[in-house]
Amino acid sequence: MHYKHDWETTKARLKALWNGTITGRPCMAVTAPQAGGGKSPAAPANPEDRWLNQDWIIAQLHAGLSSTWWGGEAIPSYLLMAGWLVSAGGRPHFSQETIWFDTFEVDFQKPSPFTIEEKDPWILKHRKLYQAVARESAGKFFLGHPLMLPANDLLSMHMGTTHFLMALMDEPAWMRAAILQAARDQHEERLRLQAEAKKLTPYWYGNAGWMPFWTPQPFASTQSDVSCMLSPELFEQFVVPELDFMGNALGAMWYHLDGYDARQHLPRLLSLPYMRVIQYTPTPAEPPNGPAHLDFYQTIQKAGRIVHIDLSAENLLQLAGKLDPALLMLNTSCASESEGRTLLQKAERW
Repeated sequence: MHYKHDWETTKARLKALWNGTITGRPCMAVTAPQAGGGKSPAAPANPEDRWLNQDWIIAQLHAGLSSTWWGGEAIPSYLLMAGWLVSAGGRPHFSQETIWFDTFEVDFQKPSPFTIEEKDPWILKHRKLYQAVARESAGKFFLGHPLMLPANDLLSMHMGTTHFLMALMDEPAWMRAAILQAARDQHEERLRLQAEAKKLTPYWYGNAGWMPFWTPQPFASTQSDVSCMLSPELFEQFVVPELDFMGNALGAMWYHLDGYDARQHLPRLLSLPYMRVIQYTPTPAEPPNGPAHLDFYQTIQKAGRIVHIDLSAENLLQLAGKLDPALLMLNTSCASESEGRTLLQKAERW
């Protein structure tokens, strides 16, 4: 791999993590700025081009990859946020910072509008871009699976949170069916995209960009940010069926648990046989990832699951010595390559 010359060693360590056989230090992805990389091009004036212009995106991703030191189990990859456009009928808007969607009213006497149409112009634009980045990635960096928001979060975004929550109570059968239909449509589009990517690169699955993660077998990754507003009963009715569908269709699962109010669902998540990795992001009101959440991480590990933690270098060594390295993936960044290498050496000595 062009940006990761020790990739074979990294793969072996990540495979050992997946199989629960890792020895020595835990898996640690450590990044740092690296001199001599490419210069990032100026962002396009048109915000849509910021997310969809393939020439700019490819130039920008190579500039970022080449100016980063990828230490330990860090995986060179790029967050292709245009995957949000696989949004099951959403109408997107673009800024230089993000992509968002119009909200619209739903007629519950009609079939769900949250479907993926073959000729949707946003779907076609994303396919073209994903394939271009797949061609560019071969032998150079990690592509990963398409970045798609889960159906339950998408419906909340498209309907507006208040109307979404009210509809769960007032139209439960319609909403459950709509979430599952959107999840099935996304799955079909995911398979279509990955079938083409497989022809171009061996690194066509896994998390890329934000919280990169690779395993020796394909897996699903998902979340439910809206679950912080759902009771365990509503989570069971409207989120677990989507998780079951993805688990049955794609196998093992990596799950992003977002914020304190979503932690109530951890027991149910840990009961799901396909759930293999839990990643937690604290709310701004909580302490950052580190020793303050030790009991929470240990609960995940006691269930035999890997815990994936993004944390400061300062907190990393404090935490690494208190958790099972065979079920632990740590992500951090340092100010320099020298600092990153020192951190890895300290972990090895520990």
